[in-house]
Amino acid sequence: MTEEVQKHSVHTLVFRSLKRTHDMFLSDQGSVPMRDEKSEEVRRHVKITDEYAAIKDRVKGGTQAQQNGLDGSAQPDGTGTGMELVLHDQNRLQSGEMRRPAHRDSAGSKALVSVNVGQQQMLVPRKAPTMPKPQWHPPWKLYRVISGHLGWVRCIAVEPGNEWFATGAGDRVIKIWDLASGTLKLSLTGHVSTVRGLAVSARQPYLFSCGEDKMVRCWDLEQNKTVRHYHGHLSACYALDLHPTIDVLVTCGRDATVRVWDIRMKACIHTLAGHTNTVASVKCQAAEPQIISGSHDCTVRLWDLAAGRTRATLTNHKKSVRAVTLHPTQYSFASGSPDNIKQWKFPDGVFLQNLSGHNAIINGLACNSDGVLVSAADNGTMHFWDWKTGYNFQRLQAAVQPGSIDSEAGIFAVQFDHSGSRLITGEADKTIKIYKEDESATEESHPLNWRPDIFKKKRY
Repeated sequence: MTEEVQKHSVHTLVFRSLKRTHDMFLSDQGSVPMRDEKSEEVRRHVKITDEYAAIKDRVKGGTQAQQNGLDGSAQPDGTGTGMELVLHDQNRLQSGEMRRPAHRDSAGSKALVSVNVGQQQMLVPRKAPTMPKPQWHPPWKLYRVISGHLGWVRCIAVEPGNEWFATGAGDRVIKIWDLASGTLKLSLTGHVSTVRGLAVSARQPYLFSCGEDKMVRCWDLEQNKTVRHYHGHLSACYALDLHPTIDVLVTCGRDATVRVWDIRMKACIHTLAGHTNTVASVKCQAAEPQIISGSHDCTVRLWDLAAGRTRATLTNHKKSVRAVTLHPTQYSFASGSPDNIKQWKFPDGVFLQNLSGHNAIINGLACNSDGVLVSAADNGTMHFWDWKTGYNFQRLQAAVQPGSIDSEAGIFAVQFDHSGSRLITGEADKTIKIYKEDESATEESHPLNWRPDIFKKKRY
Protein backbone atom coordinates (compact mmCIF):
# COMPACT_ATOMS: atom_id res chain seq x y z
CA MET A 1 0.00 0.00 0.00
CA THR A 2 1.66 3.24 -1.13
CA GLU A 3 1.67 6.25 1.15
CA GLU A 4 0.24 9.49 -0.22
CA VAL A 5 2.75 12.32 -0.65
CA GLN A 6 1.47 15.67 0.60
CA LYS A 7 1.49 18.22 -2.16
CA HIS A 8 2.66 21.82 -1.55
CA SER A 9 2.36 24.86 -3.70
CA VAL A 10 5.40 26.17 -5.60
CA HIS A 11 5.36 29.29 -3.43
CA THR A 12 5.74 27.21 -0.21
CA LEU A 13 8.59 25.08 -1.64
CA VAL A 14 10.53 28.13 -2.85
CA PHE A 15 10.10 29.85 0.49
CA ARG A 16 11.44 26.79 2.37
CA SER A 17 14.41 26.56 0.03
CA LEU A 18 15.24 30.22 0.60
CA LYS A 19 14.98 29.78 4.36
CA ARG A 20 17.42 26.84 4.34
CA THR A 21 19.89 28.76 2.17
CA HIS A 22 19.62 31.78 4.44
CA ASP A 23 20.29 29.67 7.57
CA MET A 24 23.27 27.97 5.98
CA PHE A 25 25.10 31.06 4.72
CA LEU A 26 24.14 33.55 7.41
CA SER A 27 26.98 32.72 9.83
CA ASP A 28 30.61 32.89 8.62
CA GLN A 29 32.04 29.55 9.76
CA GLY A 30 35.62 30.40 8.76
CA SER A 31 36.08 33.49 10.92
CA VAL A 32 37.54 33.30 14.44
CA PRO A 33 35.01 34.11 17.16
CA MET A 34 35.48 37.35 19.10
CA ARG A 35 37.79 37.20 22.09
CA ASP A 36 36.42 37.44 25.58
CA GLU A 37 38.44 40.08 27.44
CA LYS A 38 37.85 38.48 30.84
CA SER A 39 39.07 35.06 29.65
CA GLU A 40 42.16 36.63 28.09
CA GLU A 41 43.02 38.44 31.31
CA VAL A 42 42.66 35.30 33.41
CA ARG A 43 44.83 33.34 30.95
CA ARG A 44 47.54 36.05 31.03
CA HIS A 45 47.59 36.13 34.83
CA VAL A 46 47.85 32.33 35.08
CA LYS A 47 50.76 32.32 32.63
CA ILE A 48 52.58 35.11 34.46
CA THR A 49 52.14 33.41 37.82
CA ASP A 50 53.31 30.10 36.39
CA GLU A 51 56.49 31.47 34.82
CA TYR A 52 57.51 34.28 37.18
CA ALA A 53 56.11 33.30 40.61
CA ALA A 54 59.49 31.94 41.73
CA ILE A 55 61.35 35.23 41.16
CA LYS A 56 58.81 37.93 42.00
CA ASP A 57 60.21 38.35 45.51
CA ARG A 58 63.70 38.74 44.05
CA VAL A 59 62.57 41.48 41.69
CA LYS A 60 60.83 43.42 44.45
CA GLY A 61 63.59 42.94 47.02
CA GLY A 62 66.44 43.83 44.68
CA THR A 63 68.60 46.93 44.94
CA GLN A 64 67.63 50.23 43.31
CA ALA A 65 70.29 49.71 40.65
CA GLN A 66 68.87 46.33 39.74
CA GLN A 67 65.36 47.75 39.64
CA ASN A 68 66.55 50.57 37.37
CA GLY A 69 68.17 48.00 35.14
CA LEU A 70 65.00 45.91 35.05
CA ASP A 71 62.57 48.82 34.71
CA GLY A 72 61.12 49.23 31.23
CA SER A 73 61.41 53.03 31.38
CA ALA A 74 65.17 52.87 31.90
CA GLN A 75 65.64 50.93 28.66
CA PRO A 76 64.81 52.77 25.48
CA ASP A 77 64.56 49.57 23.44
CA GLY A 78 61.44 48.52 25.37
CA THR A 79 62.78 45.26 26.82
CA GLY A 80 61.29 45.99 30.23
CA THR A 81 57.74 45.15 29.24
CA GLY A 82 57.89 41.66 30.74
CA MET A 83 59.24 43.01 34.02
CA GLU A 84 56.52 45.66 34.19
CA LEU A 85 54.03 42.84 33.97
CA VAL A 86 55.84 41.04 36.77
CA LEU A 87 55.87 44.11 39.06
CA HIS A 88 52.28 44.95 38.20
CA ASP A 89 51.31 41.36 38.90
CA GLN A 90 53.25 41.44 42.19
CA ASN A 91 51.16 44.43 43.34
CA ARG A 92 48.00 42.61 42.38
CA LEU A 93 49.18 39.57 44.30
CA GLN A 94 49.67 41.63 47.45
CA SER A 95 46.28 43.31 47.07
CA GLY A 96 44.65 39.86 46.97
CA GLU A 97 43.21 40.12 43.46
CA MET A 98 45.13 37.02 42.41
CA ARG A 99 45.86 33.96 44.45
CA ARG A 100 49.19 32.32 44.37
CA PRO A 101 49.17 28.51 44.11
CA ALA A 102 49.80 26.87 47.48
CA HIS A 103 52.24 24.28 46.09
CA ARG A 104 54.69 26.88 44.72
CA ASP A 105 57.26 28.66 46.85
CA SER A 106 59.99 31.12 46.01
CA ALA A 107 62.72 28.66 46.96
CA GLY A 108 61.16 25.87 44.88
CA SER A 109 61.81 24.96 41.28
CA LYS A 110 62.96 28.15 39.55
CA ALA A 111 62.16 28.35 35.85
CA LEU A 112 64.45 31.39 35.49
CA VAL A 113 67.95 32.12 36.70
CA SER A 114 69.60 35.52 36.98
CA VAL A 115 72.70 36.26 34.92
CA ASN A 116 74.90 39.38 35.23
CA VAL A 117 75.59 41.03 31.87
CA GLY A 118 77.89 44.01 32.36
CA GLN A 119 76.20 46.40 34.79
CA GLN A 120 72.76 44.87 34.33
CA GLN A 121 71.11 41.71 35.55
CA MET A 122 69.12 39.57 33.16
CA LEU A 123 66.72 36.71 33.75
CA VAL A 124 67.17 33.77 31.39
CA PRO A 125 65.32 30.45 31.27
CA ARG A 126 67.00 27.66 33.21
CA LYS A 127 68.57 25.10 30.86
CA ALA A 128 66.99 21.67 31.04
CA PRO A 129 69.29 18.91 32.36
CA THR A 130 71.03 17.10 29.50
CA MET A 131 72.34 13.56 29.26
CA PRO A 132 76.00 13.21 30.29
CA LYS A 133 78.33 12.44 27.41
CA PRO A 134 79.48 8.80 27.51
CA GLN A 135 83.11 7.94 28.09
CA TRP A 136 85.00 6.91 24.96
CA HIS A 137 86.01 3.25 24.81
CA PRO A 138 88.15 1.67 22.10
CA PRO A 139 86.34 -0.92 19.96
CA TRP A 140 86.91 -4.62 20.63
CA LYS A 141 88.12 -7.07 18.00
CA LEU A 142 88.56 -10.82 17.74
CA TYR A 143 92.15 -11.96 18.03
CA ARG A 144 92.08 -15.66 18.92
CA VAL A 145 89.81 -18.66 18.29
CA ILE A 146 90.42 -21.81 20.33
CA SER A 147 88.99 -25.14 19.21
CA GLY A 148 89.01 -28.35 21.24
CA HIS A 149 85.58 -29.00 22.71
CA LEU A 150 83.19 -31.43 21.03
CA GLY A 151 80.01 -29.69 22.28
CA TRP A 152 78.55 -26.27 22.98
CA VAL A 153 80.82 -24.28 25.32
CA ARG A 154 78.50 -23.39 28.21
CA CYS A 155 80.65 -21.82 30.98
CA ILE A 156 83.96 -20.05 31.60
CA ALA A 157 85.99 -19.35 34.77
CA VAL A 158 89.26 -17.38 34.97
CA GLU A 159 91.86 -18.31 37.58
CA PRO A 160 92.57 -15.59 40.22
CA GLY A 161 96.21 -15.34 39.11
CA ASN A 162 95.06 -14.61 35.54
CA GLU A 163 97.32 -17.29 34.07
CA TRP A 164 94.73 -19.83 32.86
CA PHE A 165 91.03 -20.25 32.43
CA ALA A 166 88.66 -23.22 32.48
CA THR A 167 85.74 -24.01 30.19
CA GLY A 168 82.92 -26.53 30.46
CA ALA A 169 80.93 -27.83 27.52
CA GLY A 170 78.27 -30.17 26.25
CA ASP A 171 80.90 -32.90 25.71
CA ARG A 172 80.94 -33.35 29.57
CA VAL A 173 84.62 -32.33 29.75
CA ILE A 174 86.23 -29.45 31.67
CA LYS A 175 89.25 -28.10 29.82
CA ILE A 176 91.91 -25.79 31.23
CA TRP A 177 93.63 -23.41 28.79
CA ASP A 178 96.66 -21.13 29.02
CA LEU A 179 95.37 -17.54 28.81
CA ALA A 180 98.46 -16.11 27.13
CA SER A 181 98.99 -18.72 24.41
CA GLY A 182 95.59 -20.43 24.20
CA THR A 183 97.11 -23.92 24.48
CA LEU A 184 95.33 -26.78 26.25
CA LYS A 185 96.87 -27.63 29.64
CA LEU A 186 94.48 -30.19 31.10
CA SER A 187 91.17 -32.02 30.59
CA LEU A 188 89.04 -33.14 33.53
CA THR A 189 86.40 -35.84 33.02
CA GLY A 190 83.81 -36.93 35.55
CA HIS A 191 80.52 -35.29 34.73
CA VAL A 192 78.02 -37.48 32.90
CA SER A 193 76.10 -34.59 31.33
CA THR A 194 76.68 -31.03 30.08
CA VAL A 195 78.86 -28.90 32.38
CA ARG A 196 76.93 -25.66 33.07
CA GLY A 197 78.86 -23.81 35.80
CA LEU A 198 82.50 -23.29 36.85
CA ALA A 199 84.26 -21.30 39.59
CA VAL A 200 87.89 -21.22 40.75
CA SER A 201 88.61 -20.54 44.42
CA ALA A 202 90.95 -17.70 45.31
CA ARG A 203 91.90 -19.26 48.68
CA GLN A 204 92.22 -22.99 47.99
CA PRO A 205 93.55 -24.92 44.98
CA TYR A 206 89.97 -25.91 44.17
CA LEU A 207 87.84 -25.78 41.03
CA PHE A 208 84.07 -26.16 41.45
CA SER A 209 81.79 -27.38 38.68
CA CYS A 210 78.11 -28.21 38.23
CA GLY A 211 76.14 -29.71 35.42
CA GLU A 212 72.88 -31.05 34.08
CA ASP A 213 73.59 -34.37 35.87
CA LYS A 214 72.52 -32.62 39.16
CA MET A 215 76.11 -33.00 40.41
CA VAL A 216 78.18 -30.29 42.08
CA ARG A 217 81.84 -31.29 42.22
CA CYS A 218 84.96 -29.95 43.89
CA TRP A 219 88.18 -30.66 42.01
CA ASP A 220 91.60 -30.57 43.70
CA LEU A 221 93.89 -28.94 41.14
CA GLU A 222 97.00 -30.41 42.82
CA GLN A 223 95.76 -33.96 42.27
CA ASN A 224 93.48 -33.15 39.29
CA LYS A 225 90.62 -35.24 40.63
CA THR A 226 87.29 -34.82 42.38
CA VAL A 227 87.62 -34.62 46.18
CA ARG A 228 84.05 -33.66 47.17
CA HIS A 229 80.49 -34.04 45.91
CA TYR A 230 77.58 -31.85 46.97
CA HIS A 231 74.27 -33.74 46.75
CA GLY A 232 70.90 -32.02 46.99
CA HIS A 233 69.68 -30.55 43.72
CA LEU A 234 66.59 -32.32 42.42
CA SER A 235 67.19 -31.38 38.80
CA ALA A 236 69.82 -29.94 36.47
CA CYS A 237 72.22 -27.45 38.07
CA TYR A 238 72.66 -24.36 35.86
CA ALA A 239 75.07 -21.96 37.61
CA LEU A 240 77.30 -21.56 40.65
CA ASP A 241 79.39 -18.91 42.35
CA LEU A 242 81.83 -18.72 45.25
CA HIS A 243 81.45 -16.26 48.10
CA PRO A 244 84.45 -13.88 48.05
CA THR A 245 85.14 -13.84 51.82
CA ILE A 246 83.67 -16.97 53.45
CA ASP A 247 84.00 -20.64 52.48
CA VAL A 248 80.56 -20.92 50.95
CA LEU A 249 79.46 -22.18 47.55
CA VAL A 250 76.13 -21.11 46.01
CA THR A 251 74.42 -23.10 43.26
CA CYS A 252 71.11 -22.81 41.41
CA GLY A 253 69.19 -24.84 38.90
CA ARG A 254 66.04 -26.12 37.32
CA ASP A 255 64.47 -27.11 40.66
CA ALA A 256 63.78 -23.35 41.23
CA THR A 257 66.02 -23.20 44.33
CA VAL A 258 69.28 -21.54 45.28
CA ARG A 259 71.38 -23.77 47.55
CA VAL A 260 74.16 -22.61 49.85
CA TRP A 261 76.85 -25.17 50.66
CA ASP A 262 79.63 -25.30 53.25
CA ILE A 263 82.69 -26.11 51.13
CA ARG A 264 84.44 -28.20 53.83
CA MET A 265 81.48 -29.96 55.46
CA LYS A 266 79.66 -30.70 52.15
CA ALA A 267 76.48 -29.73 54.02
CA CYS A 268 73.64 -27.67 52.54
CA ILE A 269 73.39 -24.64 54.87
CA HIS A 270 70.36 -23.03 53.20
CA THR A 271 67.88 -23.93 50.51
CA LEU A 272 66.66 -20.53 49.32
CA ALA A 273 63.17 -21.09 47.95
CA GLY A 274 60.96 -18.42 46.42
CA HIS A 275 61.50 -18.54 42.67
CA THR A 276 58.72 -20.28 40.76
CA ASN A 277 60.78 -21.37 37.74
CA THR A 278 64.32 -22.31 36.73
CA VAL A 279 67.01 -20.19 38.39
CA ALA A 280 69.48 -19.46 35.57
CA SER A 281 72.09 -17.21 37.19
CA VAL A 282 73.49 -16.57 40.66
CA LYS A 283 76.14 -14.15 41.94
CA CYS A 284 77.79 -13.58 45.35
CA GLN A 285 79.35 -10.52 46.94
CA ALA A 286 80.79 -9.67 50.35
CA ALA A 287 78.38 -6.82 51.16
CA GLU A 288 74.65 -7.10 51.76
CA PRO A 289 72.75 -8.48 49.93
CA GLN A 290 75.27 -11.28 49.58
CA ILE A 291 73.42 -13.39 47.00
CA ILE A 292 71.65 -12.24 43.81
CA SER A 293 69.73 -14.65 41.57
CA GLY A 294 67.98 -14.28 38.22
CA SER A 295 65.25 -16.67 37.14
CA HIS A 296 62.99 -17.70 34.27
CA ASP A 297 60.05 -16.49 36.36
CA CYS A 298 61.07 -12.96 35.18
CA THR A 299 62.27 -11.85 38.64
CA VAL A 300 65.58 -11.01 40.27
CA ARG A 301 65.86 -11.80 43.98
CA LEU A 302 68.27 -10.34 46.53
CA TRP A 303 68.82 -12.78 49.41
CA ASP A 304 69.70 -12.29 53.05
CA LEU A 305 72.36 -14.98 53.58
CA ALA A 306 72.23 -14.91 57.39
CA ALA A 307 68.43 -15.24 57.58
CA GLY A 308 68.14 -17.51 54.55
CA ARG A 309 65.24 -15.62 53.00
CA THR A 310 64.45 -13.04 50.32
CA ARG A 311 65.44 -9.46 51.06
CA ALA A 312 63.92 -7.94 47.89
CA THR A 313 62.20 -9.18 44.74
CA LEU A 314 62.62 -7.14 41.56
CA THR A 315 59.73 -7.70 39.16
CA ASN A 316 60.49 -5.12 36.45
CA HIS A 317 61.48 -7.64 33.76
CA LYS A 318 58.78 -8.98 31.45
CA LYS A 319 60.75 -12.01 30.26
CA SER A 320 63.06 -14.61 31.79
CA VAL A 321 66.31 -13.37 33.35
CA ARG A 322 69.21 -15.57 32.24
CA ALA A 323 72.18 -13.38 33.15
CA VAL A 324 73.25 -11.27 36.13
CA THR A 325 76.57 -9.45 36.57
CA LEU A 326 78.02 -7.27 39.32
CA HIS A 327 80.02 -4.11 38.70
CA PRO A 328 83.64 -4.70 39.90
CA THR A 329 83.91 -1.41 41.81
CA GLN A 330 80.49 0.23 42.06
CA TYR A 331 77.76 -0.95 44.43
CA SER A 332 75.44 -1.93 41.57
CA PHE A 333 74.58 -4.75 39.20
CA ALA A 334 72.87 -5.48 35.88
CA SER A 335 70.39 -8.13 34.82
CA GLY A 336 69.75 -9.27 31.25
CA SER A 337 66.49 -10.32 29.64
CA PRO A 338 65.14 -10.34 26.05
CA ASP A 339 63.08 -7.21 26.82
CA ASN A 340 65.85 -5.03 28.33
CA ILE A 341 69.09 -4.96 30.23
CA LYS A 342 68.40 -3.21 33.53
CA GLN A 343 70.83 -1.63 35.99
CA TRP A 344 70.12 -1.68 39.72
CA LYS A 345 71.62 -0.12 42.81
CA PHE A 346 72.34 -2.09 45.99
CA PRO A 347 71.31 -2.80 48.69
CA ASP A 348 67.59 -2.54 47.99
CA GLY A 349 67.62 -3.03 44.22
CA VAL A 350 66.71 0.54 43.26
CA PHE A 351 66.21 0.75 39.49
CA LEU A 352 68.82 2.93 37.75
CA GLN A 353 68.26 2.72 33.99
CA ASN A 354 67.33 0.58 31.00
CA LEU A 355 69.82 -0.43 28.31
CA SER A 356 67.57 -1.01 25.31
CA GLY A 357 68.44 -2.26 21.88
CA HIS A 358 69.75 -5.82 22.29
CA ASN A 359 66.60 -7.56 21.11
CA ALA A 360 67.62 -11.19 21.56
CA ILE A 361 67.79 -13.89 24.24
CA ILE A 362 70.69 -12.66 26.40
CA ASN A 363 72.69 -15.58 27.81
CA GLY A 364 75.64 -13.73 29.34
CA LEU A 365 76.65 -10.39 30.85
CA ALA A 366 80.11 -9.25 31.90
CA CYS A 367 81.49 -5.95 33.16
CA ASN A 368 85.07 -4.75 33.66
CA SER A 369 86.54 -1.99 35.82
CA ASP A 370 86.70 0.43 32.85
CA GLY A 371 82.89 0.53 32.78
CA VAL A 372 82.44 -1.65 29.69
CA LEU A 373 79.38 -3.88 29.92
CA VAL A 374 79.06 -6.71 27.40
CA SER A 375 75.85 -8.57 26.61
CA ALA A 376 76.00 -11.78 24.57
CA ALA A 377 72.97 -13.40 22.96
CA ASP A 378 71.60 -16.57 21.41
CA ASN A 379 71.90 -15.24 17.87
CA GLY A 380 75.65 -14.62 18.12
CA THR A 381 75.43 -10.86 18.68
CA MET A 382 77.44 -8.96 21.27
CA HIS A 383 76.66 -5.41 22.36
CA PHE A 384 79.18 -3.26 24.21
CA TRP A 385 77.75 -0.58 26.53
CA ASP A 386 79.12 2.30 28.55
CA TRP A 387 78.03 1.41 32.10
CA LYS A 388 77.47 4.97 33.34
CA THR A 389 75.33 6.35 30.54
CA GLY A 390 73.98 3.16 28.97
CA TYR A 391 75.32 4.17 25.55
CA ASN A 392 75.78 1.27 23.10
CA PHE A 393 79.16 2.05 21.50
CA GLN A 394 79.76 -1.19 19.57
CA ARG A 395 77.88 -4.16 18.13
CA LEU A 396 79.55 -7.36 16.98
CA GLN A 397 78.30 -10.46 15.22
CA ALA A 398 80.40 -13.49 16.14
CA ALA A 399 81.84 -15.26 13.11
CA VAL A 400 80.87 -18.92 12.80
CA GLN A 401 83.58 -21.51 12.24
CA PRO A 402 84.07 -22.91 8.73
CA GLY A 403 81.84 -25.96 8.41
CA SER A 404 79.33 -24.69 11.00
CA ILE A 405 75.83 -23.64 10.08
CA ASP A 406 74.66 -20.07 10.66
CA SER A 407 72.26 -21.16 13.38
CA GLU A 408 75.29 -22.20 15.49
CA ALA A 409 76.23 -18.57 16.09
CA GLY A 410 74.94 -18.52 19.68
CA ILE A 411 77.03 -17.26 22.60
CA PHE A 412 76.39 -19.02 25.91
CA ALA A 413 79.06 -17.60 28.19
CA VAL A 414 81.02 -14.35 28.34
CA GLN A 415 83.74 -13.45 30.85
CA PHE A 416 86.44 -10.80 31.27
CA ASP A 417 89.84 -11.84 32.57
CA HIS A 418 90.96 -10.20 35.83
CA SER A 419 92.81 -7.39 34.04
CA GLY A 420 89.66 -6.47 32.10
CA SER A 421 91.66 -6.34 28.85
CA ARG A 422 90.61 -9.73 27.44
CA LEU A 423 87.09 -10.94 26.80
CA ILE A 424 86.47 -14.70 26.55
CA THR A 425 83.31 -16.13 25.00
CA GLY A 426 82.00 -19.70 24.79
CA GLU A 427 79.92 -20.39 21.70
CA ALA A 428 77.59 -22.84 19.98
CA ASP A 429 80.10 -23.60 17.21
CA LYS A 430 82.18 -25.42 19.91
CA THR A 431 84.89 -22.74 19.95
CA ILE A 432 86.23 -20.32 22.54
CA LYS A 433 86.85 -16.83 21.16
CA ILE A 434 89.07 -14.22 22.82
CA TYR A 435 88.60 -10.51 22.10
CA LYS A 436 90.79 -7.53 22.98
CA GLU A 437 90.64 -3.77 22.56
CA ASP A 438 91.87 -2.29 19.30
CA GLU A 439 95.14 -0.64 20.34
CA SER A 440 95.38 1.47 17.19
CA ALA A 441 91.95 3.04 17.69
CA THR A 442 91.69 6.67 18.80
CA GLU A 443 88.82 9.06 19.39
CA GLU A 444 89.50 10.56 15.94
CA SER A 445 89.51 7.23 14.07
CA HIS A 446 86.50 5.82 15.94
CA PRO A 447 84.46 8.84 17.08
CA LEU A 448 81.44 8.57 19.34
CA ASN A 449 78.30 8.54 17.23
CA TRP A 450 76.44 10.16 20.10
CA ARG A 451 73.39 12.32 19.42
CA PRO A 452 71.56 13.04 22.66
CA ASP A 453 68.66 14.78 20.92
CA ILE A 454 67.45 11.52 19.38
CA PHE A 455 69.24 8.96 21.55
CA LYS A 456 66.65 8.86 24.33
CA LYS A 457 63.64 9.58 22.14
CA LYS A 458 60.76 7.30 23.09
CA ARG A 459 59.31 5.07 20.40
CA TYR A 460 55.60 4.44 20.59
